[in-house]
Amino acid sequence: MTGSILQGIGSFYTVLCDEDGARYTLRAQKKLRRQGTTPTVGDRVRFTPGQGEEDGWLEEILPRRSLLLRPSVANVDTLMLVLASVPQPDMLLIDKLIVRAQRGNMTAALCVNKLDLGGELAREIEREYRGAALQVFSVSARTGEGIPALREAMRGKVTALAGQSAVGKSSLLNALFGLTLETGGLSRRTDRGRHTTRRAEMLCVDGMMALDTPGFSLLELEEDMQPADFAQAYPEYAALSPRCRFKPCLHDREPGCAVHAAVDAGELGRARWERYRALLSEVRENWKGRYA
Repeated sequence: MTGSILQGIGSFYTVLCDEDGARYTLRAQKKLRRQGTTPTVGDRVRFTPGQGEEDGWLEEILPRRSLLLRPSVANVDTLMLVLASVPQPDMLLIDKLIVRAQRGNMTAALCVNKLDLGGELAREIEREYRGAALQVFSVSARTGEGIPALREAMRGKVTALAGQSAVGKSSLLNALFGLTLETGGLSRRTDRGRHTTRRAEMLCVDGMMALDTPGFSLLELEEDMQPADFAQAYPEYAALSPRCRFKPCLHDREPGCAVHAAVDAGELGRARWERYRALLSEVRENWKGRYA
C-alpha cells in the first residue's frame, strides 16, 4: 500500500493510507537504515500493514520532490514563513529559510501574524521584499482577519509553517482549520517563545495538508554553497544581474552593480541587502574553508 507519513515518534511512524484513508502505525525496515535513508514527515512511502495487534512495516521511501532538513519535512509545495511583531522578528533567519526553500525546490511565502497588534510590520515586510517574487500574507489568528485568503492560497498544496517560537504557527492552524492545537506564547522572563510543537506533524483537514513544525532560532547555511549560487537565490537580484558591469557580480562591493544602484535609489530594500551581504560573507568563508 502507499501513503504519506504524518508523524514520526521514536522508531514508529504514522502513515495515512491512499487506498482506504486509514492511519497505520509502522516501523521502518532495517534496510532503510543501511541505505542511509531516514523517513521524514511528508514522505510518500510504500508499506505493509500489520496483522491484528502487530505493527506494519515501512518498506520504501518514494522519490521526494522537495526536502528541507530544518525543519525536517519532505514533499512540501510551500514553505510558509511565519513572523510577528512580538517576538521581534529574526530577519536573518527568515532570509536563510527563503534560500533553503529555493534550493530545496519549494516556494517560499511570508505570513505576518498578530495583525491585531498593529500593521506596521506587514507594511515594512511588503516594502523590504518587493521584487522578491514572494507572496506576503497579513493575518490575525486571534481575530480571523486575513485567514480566508491564506486558507485559499493553501488549498490543494502541502504547506509547512516554519519560524521562531511564539509567532503563532499553531494558533494559525487552529484558525485555519478549526483545530485545538496547544499554543504557547512568550516566556515572562525572557520574551522568547515557549516551544509547544515538539516535532513536525502533518495535519489533514478539509482536503488540505499542512505541517506544524517546532519553532527554532538557529539555522546555518549549507556549507557547500558557492557564492555565485547564493546570489542567484535572491530573485530580485538575479533579475538585475544582466545590468551589472561585471559578470558574474555578487552584488557586494563591485563598481557598476545594478543591485547596489537599485538599493540606493530606494527600489530595493536596504535592510535585506545588508543582510544579504552579511550572509554572503558567511558563504564565502564556508566555501574557502570547505577542504580544511
